[in-house]
Amino acid sequence: MRFLVVEDEPTIRRPLVASLREAGYAVDEAACAREARELALTIPFDALMVDVGLPEGPLAGFELVRELREAGSSCPVLFLTARDAVEDRIAGLDAGGDDYLVKPFHLGEVQARLRALVRRGRSEPQSTQVWQDLRLDWNARAVFRDGARVALTAKEFSLLEVLASHPGKIYTRDELIDRVWDGRFDAESNVVDTYVRNLRRKLGDPVVQTVRGLGYRFPDAGPEV
Repeated sequence: MRFLVVEDEPTIRRPLVASLREAGYAVDEAACAREARELALTIPFDALMVDVGLPEGPLAGFELVRELREAGSSCPVLFLTARDAVEDRIAGLDAGGDDYLVKPFHLGEVQARLRALVRRGRSEPQSTQVWQDLRLDWNARAVFRDGARVALTAKEFSLLEVLASHPGKIYTRDELIDRVWDGRFDAESNVVDTYVRNLRRKLGDPVVQTVRGLGYRFPDAGPEV
């Protein structure tokens, strides 16, 4: 999953971005509403984390999200703010926010709320996906093959998550970089091929299929539970 953190205070933004990247997520960052607006309208983020008070004004975060909604964006939004009055929470939700977390917050809670937002945004929310003897537990971010847990790195799991969330869909290398990595990687990098090889080595070749000249896909999945 790929997230955008919109926060002008470096002492808050940097640890948050670092913790999300350490968990295997792709993360872009913006320090003002103008920069965030440009990114949010051009990159298919899975969720946005938006501070309410930005350089453009004390309520610029609300206005940013309102503008994104008017432009047609349905990307889930988690507001991060020190404004804890009930009226502020109501204003944030009315502006188009999906959740509201008051500072100071625990980094683990931010990640849990983001996962919940993304699950809610899926057309058919699920906690577990099964294909043959492969079981993917989205909540625990764990993968089991024939009942035994397979040790994947956070980034390997993120790549598998994107592919398995849409069985049969072909993803180009550029699309996978956009979804799993972030602006620090360019489309000429062989990072996708490297991680696909790692997944095949750990899970077996059929789990990630190559569509010659197009990209990669996860096979049609079995029953969901």
